[in-house]
Amino acid sequence: QVQLVESGGGSVQAGGSLRLSCAASGLPIVHCMGWFRQAPGKEREGVATIDRDGATYYVESVQGRFTISKDIAKNTLYLQMNSLKPEDTAMYYCARRSGYGCFATMGPVFFDAWGQGTQVTVSS
Repeated sequence: QVQLVESGGGSVQAGGSLRLSCAASGLPIVHCMGWFRQAPGKEREGVATIDRDGATYYVESVQGRFTISKDIAKNTLYLQMNSLKPEDTAMYYCARRSGYGCFATMGPVFFDAWGQGTQVTVSS
């Protein structure tokens, strides 16, 4: 059974940091893995991806502030978020893509396994 479980969300003030984790079971995270987010009333959008070789990709709005990484031995994906802004407030999801290509700008339709999400709230 494929399962992705996110954790690490919470409430922080602007400028603060959070580290999200995504524990995977039933599937190895050697494939393309990504973080997405969805704010109320908005579409789900890509944030960062990491491919099977460890290359990372970010959307412009988080470049330089967020870092995606993975621990193959622990089968866990991470998202280190620094210098958080109120506009980063959203539900954050991890996802797996089993096809070719692994860009942060890919839409959620290209990912085939999802976690339940973890809430991140940034206050000004």
